[in-house]
Amino acid sequence: MFRRIFAHRISKQASFEIDPEDVFLDARNIPTFNVDQLEGHLEKPLPMYMSYVFLIGCIALFLAFSGRLFSMQIVQGDSYQEKSDKNHLRSTPIFAHRGTISDRNGELLAWNDGTSGVGDIPKRRYTTTSGFSHILGYVSYPKKDSSGIFWQDEYLGKDGIEKVYQQKLQGVAGEKVIAINAHQEVEAENVTIDPMHGENIKLTIDAGVQAKLYESIASLAHRVGYTGGAGVIMDIHTGEVLALTSYPEYNNNIMTNASSSEEKARVTSDLQSSSKKFLNRAVSGVFTPGSTVKPFVAIAALMEGVITPEKNIFSSGALVIKNKYGGPDTVFKDWKAHGYVDMREALAVSSDEYFYQVGGGYMDQPGLGIVRIDEYARMFGFGTTTGIDLPNEKSGTIPTPEWKKEVFGEDWLLGNTYHTSIGQYGFQLTPLELIRGIASLANGGYLVTPHTLLGKEEEKVDLNLDPQHLRVINEGMRQGVLDGTGRVLQIPGVSVASKSGTAELGVKKDLINSWVSGYFPYENPKYAFVIIMEKGDVHILQGAVFAARETIEWMRDNTEYTK
Repeated sequence: MFRRIFAHRISKQASFEIDPEDVFLDARNIPTFNVDQLEGHLEKPLPMYMSYVFLIGCIALFLAFSGRLFSMQIVQGDSYQEKSDKNHLRSTPIFAHRGTISDRNGELLAWNDGTSGVGDIPKRRYTTTSGFSHILGYVSYPKKDSSGIFWQDEYLGKDGIEKVYQQKLQGVAGEKVIAINAHQEVEAENVTIDPMHGENIKLTIDAGVQAKLYESIASLAHRVGYTGGAGVIMDIHTGEVLALTSYPEYNNNIMTNASSSEEKARVTSDLQSSSKKFLNRAVSGVFTPGSTVKPFVAIAALMEGVITPEKNIFSSGALVIKNKYGGPDTVFKDWKAHGYVDMREALAVSSDEYFYQVGGGYMDQPGLGIVRIDEYARMFGFGTTTGIDLPNEKSGTIPTPEWKKEVFGEDWLLGNTYHTSIGQYGFQLTPLELIRGIASLANGGYLVTPHTLLGKEEEKVDLNLDPQHLRVINEGMRQGVLDGTGRVLQIPGVSVASKSGTAELGVKKDLINSWVSGYFPYENPKYAFVIIMEKGDVHILQGAVFAARETIEWMRDNTEYTK
């Protein structure tokens, strides 16, 4: 431009003509014009240090921006993403209502209390009637993290029916999408998947009978000092469990809903209690059965031809084994002298000496021997689980030479066979094992599978027992009620057949387990029962038969089961 102006000015000077524009373009035409005001200030370079300052500032700004960008995208990216999501849409579960649990008559035992309790999670409630905790169990609720995201979106059954039938009861959670602003306020919501509520189930349990059975066991324990107890009543033909309870019990409402410090302290106390409140003694408790095994030893002896029903064995009060080496004799005591007894009477009065000889042999009386005792015990389901639809079922123990060798490292002795024949030594059973065996004696020789879900398919195993042999055993158990050890069960209006048992515990034998087993009505058997009272003083005069009588009397007066 300046070149163009300069060339133009030369050409004008040569012609002696002045362009009007030159007045404004040529500073020389304005004497007072400050050239530095325009040209000088524009052309003056910046100081060097200012360039460095400017460059360093740009670099620092770039680094700060890059660091912040790295922090936001890489280091805190997930957090900002979550915050961004919170400012927009969030998916949250819609909890399905857990299925209800009712007894065979439709009485609710477990249900949902609307949407109160834990946020919008339906609260689980249980009957407050005593005796149901072990069979019903309890649940844990869905759980969420500190940000409100659920990492467990369903109830979980923790014990009893709640645990076993988790899949039936739980249902399937639904889903809804909610719009949330930056202030965590819900602006809108939309259900995308509807929840599928759990299946309602009905049990074989009769709530009235269950409550009375527990009350009878608990009352007896309080009166005379047993530390625990359990009872089962079962349909001998179908395996339907009419009642199954264990004392003492925990509180399943508190286990599920404990929120206060007092309730949480109670849970801790129950868990640490020496009374084992969480042990379902009917299912998971193994106990020395005592004389309740005698009917099974008796029918095994009949089937093996070891003895006839009519043969008499003299009970002097003790069976004495002479020491061939001149040392002291070995004495196996009976609880009393019974004189001459045949099989029916031996069952009725519970003669130990009779069953010593039938089980192990004595003089000219052959015995079954431990191998055959073990075989028949297992045939009746002892030493194995029953398959009941309740958790944590245990199986008992049948002592054998192999078992003794493994446990004690010792050889089997004849005396061990004698004690096994009367349900002592290492013999152990659960109440469920025993009631299944008793039911097979009453129903014609079938092993049924105990179950608690109404309508469940029945399972039976034919033991191929001789009806004549069964009749002898049943007559002996009935005689035990009429004039034997079960006389307490002479209940007007209800004919009961029974076999009781007392098992001595400990080295000092100062504690006992008291058992009673049996069935009713005798003429047309329908229901078997087993009750055990745990760890009472050896001098206690009231045993399990008293709890059985109280329960059966109530059933006679309040139900149709005894008809």
